[in-house]
Amino acid sequence: MINIARTVTFVILAAAASELMAQPAVTIDRPAVAKHAAVAPVPRNGRWMNRHKSFNERVAKGNVDLLMIGDSITHGWEGRGKKVWQEYYAKRNAVNLGIGGDRTQHVLWRLENGNIKDVSPKLAVIMIGTNNARDNSAREIFDGVKAIVEKLRSKLPGMKILVLAIFPRGANDDDKLRRNNMAANKMIATLAKNKMVHFLDINSAFLAKDEKRTLTKEVMPDRLHPHEKGYRIWAEAMEPKLAELLGEKP
Repeated sequence: MINIARTVTFVILAAAASELMAQPAVTIDRPAVAKHAAVAPVPRNGRWMNRHKSFNERVAKGNVDLLMIGDSITHGWEGRGKKVWQEYYAKRNAVNLGIGGDRTQHVLWRLENGNIKDVSPKLAVIMIGTNNARDNSAREIFDGVKAIVEKLRSKLPGMKILVLAIFPRGANDDDKLRRNNMAANKMIATLAKNKMVHFLDINSAFLAKDEKRTLTKEVMPDRLHPHEKGYRIWAEAMEPKLAELLGEKP
């Protein structure tokens, strides 16, 4: 009786298995694996949103040939760098798209929400990533900058892009955040693969010629944001490449 019961059980199980195998496969929708923060577009609140909206209002007026995209360092062209901006960029129909505190993810959101709507600039200059340095690895910072470049290429394929190496910060090369940015810069340099995307590292222009490449307070008082002298160093070091990409005669 026991053997008969086992046989019957085996037959029932085999039949059930055969029926299941005959059923079509069921696809289960699973949520996509979340990407890291540096490439996930996100807005900020308060005065940030007001400045973002002011960008949209400015580009809606047209007459935009040059974009400066970045964080507080770019934002500072309206402060300590104002005199230098007037000298180098006002006549070039330049628009400052820098917001203090921004990270790559915030720039990505802005580009999706009006900052480059219905314009056809000749060139965009990108200097972003230092605010990611505390929370993101060099690779993640690179991913964020790459995503910005890809976004610009997608939306404005006729515009050239100049990606600047993330500026030096901290007292010298021993600074942890500077080292993270330096590692990111090595990867960011690889984005320059064609005539539309270029990379420029002007960091040595800001630094003393000593072994540890000291960043003096005369150039960047808090060793992060340029003083007027720092903005002039930036403009002068970038000028030959900028003029070339804008198609200006020497």
